[in-house]
Amino acid sequence: MAMIQSKRVYEAVTDNDGQRVLVDRLWPRGISKADLSDVNWCKEVAPSDALRKQFHQHPDTFTEFRQGYRQELAAHPEYWQQLLVIAARETLTLLYAAKDTEQNNAVVLAEFLEDELDRRGDSSSPVCYADER
Repeated sequence: MAMIQSKRVYEAVTDNDGQRVLVDRLWPRGISKADLSDVNWCKEVAPSDALRKQFHQHPDTFTEFRQGYRQELAAHPEYWQQLLVIAARETLTLLYAAKDTEQNNAVVLAEFLEDELDRRGDSSSPVCYADER
């Protein structure tokens, strides 16, 4: 079975990475586009600027950030549905630039996608997946 994992964009590529996708709204500092030429940049799936800035200013509010980001994701399945297709097929590595490896947008996105894969398995949400027939 495929899996979803998150990893700092500054870490070395490994054979276990599978499909690598950058999920930050801003391009990571110190990394050239050539360095990530094999990586898809999916910035629309990142948290909104307002949510990102709020969390950056108040890092102790991760629970609120997680809740807000999950609401944004739920409202825009068009931003992450292609990631589900990849995750169902192969390992998906979500790349992020944040220093905190446990409290960041990629971790929340990975959890959200795992939940969606679980829901998809029992087809509890046919409307969301109607366009994939």
